[in-house]
Order: sequence, then C-alpha cells, then structure tokens
Amino acid sequence: MNLTSEHPFWSVRNGILSTYPPLLENGSCEVLVLGAGITGALVTEALAADGHDVITLDARDVGRGSTSASTALLQYEVDTHLVDLIARHGRRMGELAYMACHESIDILERRIQASSIDCDFLRKDSVYLASREKDWPVLREEGEARRKIGIQVAEWDATEVAAKFGFYRPGALHSVQAAEVDAYRLTHGLLQAATARGGRIFDRTAATEINHHAGGVTVTTDRGTSVRARKVVVATGYEASELFDTGRFVNLNSSFAIASEPIPDAEPWWRRCLLWESARPYFYLRGGAGGRAIFGGEDVPFRNAKARDRVLPAKADKLAARFRDFFPAIRMEPAFEWAGTFGETEDGLAYIGPYNKHPDCLFALGFGGNGITYSVIAAEIIRSHLKGKKHRYAGVFRFDR
Repeated sequence: MNLTSEHPFWSVRNGILSTYPPLLENGSCEVLVLGAGITGALVTEALAADGHDVITLDARDVGRGSTSASTALLQYEVDTHLVDLIARHGRRMGELAYMACHESIDILERRIQASSIDCDFLRKDSVYLASREKDWPVLREEGEARRKIGIQVAEWDATEVAAKFGFYRPGALHSVQAAEVDAYRLTHGLLQAATARGGRIFDRTAATEINHHAGGVTVTTDRGTSVRARKVVVATGYEASELFDTGRFVNLNSSFAIASEPIPDAEPWWRRCLLWESARPYFYLRGGAGGRAIFGGEDVPFRNAKARDRVLPAKADKLAARFRDFFPAIRMEPAFEWAGTFGETEDGLAYIGPYNKHPDCLFALGFGGNGITYSVIAAEIIRSHLKGKKHRYAGVFRFDR
C-alpha cells in the first residue's frame, strides 16, 4: 500500500539519517518485529533493552511509511471523549484508557532522555477549542470527567480564548500534558539505540508468508529468505491486513497536512501549544521544525492512493484558508504539503496484544489520531507480555473488548 503522497515533510527535511541492509540470509531470533516505523522502533528498542534477541524487518526504508507523514502531536486526549468511552465501555475502562495515554508522554520523554535521542521533543500545552456554541457544554462536561481522575485541565471561556489567540471561540479546554516531536528522527534514534544493544534491523525486505509451528513462527520474505522466531510482533500499521485477518478492526482514512515556511515574526501561539478543535474532522496545528507552523485535517475515507493524491492540492488550499481564518494577521506561506493514510477504530482505541487467531503473534493496530502515544503504550504492554506479566492497561486495548 502507498501510505503517503510524494515528499512528506519529515523525510525531506531529514534526508537519510542511517541505512540498513536488506535480509539476504536466513536468520533466527527470539522476537521478530514486522515494521520499522515509529511503532516498530519503540517496540524494538524496548525489547532490546530488556535483553531480548530481536530482528526487525520493514518493506520500505526505515521510517518511510506512515511515520514520515505524521504531524507528531503527542496528546493524551483520545479522539473519543472520556465521557463517551465511559458510556461505551464502563467507567474503569474509559478512565484507564485516558490515564494510559496521559502516562505515555512521560514514558516517551524518559526513553528519549535515556538514549540521548535528538528528535526535537518539546513539551507543550494542548488547547481543545469548542468549534460551535453547542460544543462548549459538551467540552465542559468532558473537562469535569478528566479532573475527576486527576488530569489537570482548565476551562477557558470566550474572553480567555480571545486574549490568548485573538479570535472568538465559545470556550476551550487547556491541558498541560502534551508534546511535539520529529517522529522520523525519533524512529532512527530508537533503532540506533536498539542496534547498540544487539538488535538487528533489515529494511527493503517485505514479509510475504507466515507459518506457525511447534516452538514458534517462520516468516518468509520477498527476497527468498526467512526468519524463525519464538514470537512475532506485528507493527506494520494499516498494512497488517495483507498477511493477517485484521482488516475488520480498522477503517482507513486519509489526512492532509502543510508545513509552512518559517514564521519568525508570528505571535508565539504555536510555540506554546498544540491547537485542535471539536469539529469532526478537526483542524489541528503545532509549531516546531525551525519556526514553521505544521497543520492538518480535512480527513476523508481512504479509497486508493491515486484518489487521495489527486485531491491533495484542493485539500491543501482549504487547510491554508483555515489557518488564515484563525490567524489573518500572520504571514503564512505553505512550503510543503502532503497526505497520509491512517486507521481508525470504532471506539478510538488501539488494538494491542495477542489475537487468538494468530498464536505466537502480538499486534499493535489502529492508532488513529493518537498514533505515537498508542505506540508507546503498545511497547509497554508487549514488553510486559513477553516477561509473562499482564500490564495494567492491557485489558483496555485487547481485541475482545
């Protein structure tokens, strides 16, 4: 599957950070990770740090799938409101889902610091705008539900929103737990850290067949080579359904994004926070990357890559117009525009862990708008599973929830 349009910003900005060979000989390991995007990299580094013998395969160059198209807003806020998760799954499960995402940002920061990864990780606040008058009571109820479980969130009325940003919205929720990152650099940094601990990384090598047998799994590749492993971790994102019957769990959508030219004279709103709104699909934006504004939205159901890429110019024009509606005084010039494919689940939660139709396999699927935070959670749940322990958040993301 073609997961991105040509030239997503992060791979252009960073170029070739490191190279890995294809798998040209048969191999064996304790754990085989399929996928070397941000999810596979987080899993690989965590398992290597725990002393597992790990091989990681990717059909592309490292980080060149969905990771290269991520706008990399790190938020605990799930696309599904906490109050709606509680109504659907019960109070305990809904609250655990939000706490898992909240905690994941701290976990990621510690892992970045432990391996001294240069990836532009920066703590930010998150501002969730009420797009319409009728949305504000809904957001206030949501804010109260979050505070009840110990999440620090404040309500800003229309006066406070106008004072901060200069435009009118009926209100907003302000959270202090958020961050931004360069996901492409983070992926390469994690894999370099894993390699230093004995991990073996191979890209441009696609898994084409999987066979279960006593003692584990054998995965055959498009190069005629194979890897025999005790366990397989499937971190191929939305392409997992090409080898596994997981397509019914995830709906594919396309999102569109712009990175502006640097805006040195802009008010520092985008340096302080991540901004998103209650309308669906929502407009979202962040700063970083040398003073640029990075923003996206205009999501549509995914049909095929050609159809997605044909509408990119029109979608980019709409996004630029939305930006100017928010900040008419800022001179914003688009520099890069791109599209990416992402998967959503019905309840907004990822699927992480074992799936009983595939013994000896562990999955990390359906990340939606919380991609990297869910990836961090997946790494923690999977590393606990391989230690023979049940992670406290494992039940929230199980396949049979």
